[in-house]
Amino acid sequence: MTDTDTANLSTTDAGLPGDGHVFEVGNYAPVTDELTEDHLSVEGAIPPELDGWYLRNGPNPRQAGGHWFTGDGMIHGVRIEGGEAKWYRNRWVRTDSFIEPFPLYNEDGTRNLRASVANTHVVNHAGKTLALVESSLPYELTSDLETVGAYDFGGKLVDAMTAHPKICPTTGELHFFGYGNIFEPHVTYHRADANGELVINRPLEVGALTMMHDFAMTANHVVFMDLPIVFDPDFAAGERDMPFRWDDEYGARFGVLRRDDPFGEVRWFEIDPCYVFHVANAHDTADGSGIVLQAVRYPELWRDNGGFDAEGVLWSWTIDLASGRVSERQLDDRGVEFPRIDDRLAGLPARYSVSVGKQGWVRHDLSTGSAVTHDLGLGGPGEAVFVPAAGAADESNGYYLGYVFDPARNGSDLVILDASDFSGRPVARIALPQRVPYGFHGNWIHA
Repeated sequence: MTDTDTANLSTTDAGLPGDGHVFEVGNYAPVTDELTEDHLSVEGAIPPELDGWYLRNGPNPRQAGGHWFTGDGMIHGVRIEGGEAKWYRNRWVRTDSFIEPFPLYNEDGTRNLRASVANTHVVNHAGKTLALVESSLPYELTSDLETVGAYDFGGKLVDAMTAHPKICPTTGELHFFGYGNIFEPHVTYHRADANGELVINRPLEVGALTMMHDFAMTANHVVFMDLPIVFDPDFAAGERDMPFRWDDEYGARFGVLRRDDPFGEVRWFEIDPCYVFHVANAHDTADGSGIVLQAVRYPELWRDNGGFDAEGVLWSWTIDLASGRVSERQLDDRGVEFPRIDDRLAGLPARYSVSVGKQGWVRHDLSTGSAVTHDLGLGGPGEAVFVPAAGAADESNGYYLGYVFDPARNGSDLVILDASDFSGRPVARIALPQRVPYGFHGNWIHA
């Protein structure tokens, strides 16, 4: 497989969700061993200011036949301290359904929220590291990647948790939502304060159970994406099919809720039909009259065969809160996925978004749409995470970290790139003791 058909799931060659065999070969294939390796070899020099853990989650199926998207989650982590790579570890997330699987839905349509593969993201908030998948409760991990157990915010969360929560850099609040109920409410908005106390649970009214993978946050608003990929029970029983399909009749809209009035009106704004897996960022306009949202947009998805028949490209929407109109524009024409920004600017105007593209990592200027590609010269890269250097928020003062597959040695490196020299040589490559299969999302956790 090439970097085109590995890292960028939006490309046709990446395989179809209905064709699970594609995800059982090459660097999609799972690894079988849980390793702990100390004092890794490094090419170049690790910046001594980096002190923390780089963790990334992804599916690592334990048996053939199921869909790759539903494989058990495995965390691959590297501990960096004092200019050294202290260790590499990989561990399955041992959920309550890991040893003795039980169904996500009961016969009466209610859910077992502890039935989980916890395979999509890993985040840290209020001192807790959580492995996430959007169908279930989060699972807490230790700093050594061992599973503590399901985490329900002290019994206050009786819903699934999105794999894409947002942490406000100003208040420290954790904003998220849950979806997946066959019965209403299909979606509920949640908020935890900076101490991790769940303080808001607010149901949303939507027309059907749609696949709501991500959402957006600004300084003053949260924005929900009610898009036309709808739960289809005819596909729900298929092991290699996702239970959602494109629906021409459903329509597409953004729902805007004020953060200072979380139980107030959700205002809905119609947009052209499309689908969005991942938001790059969103922010309020300078005069407060609107919202700008930037994300990877697909013109349609999963219409017939459940596949990625079109590429996702970076797009921008401006919501005019006064007139009720939404303007849309395409920022670039290259296929990308997994956009990330400097998380200290989440919900605020950010200049740069770095995504996975066909030739490596692509950094877009979100105001102009211009882009620079860093060609890694190896196999396909995974998502790049920005790690800030000390000081005020400066998107050029820091580093991008991500796993990169090297087909020549059938292995993987953790690559560290200087943000101030995006197209230059990496400052360090950390050779890992085994291949890291392609996965989804991760984060840097400061020590």
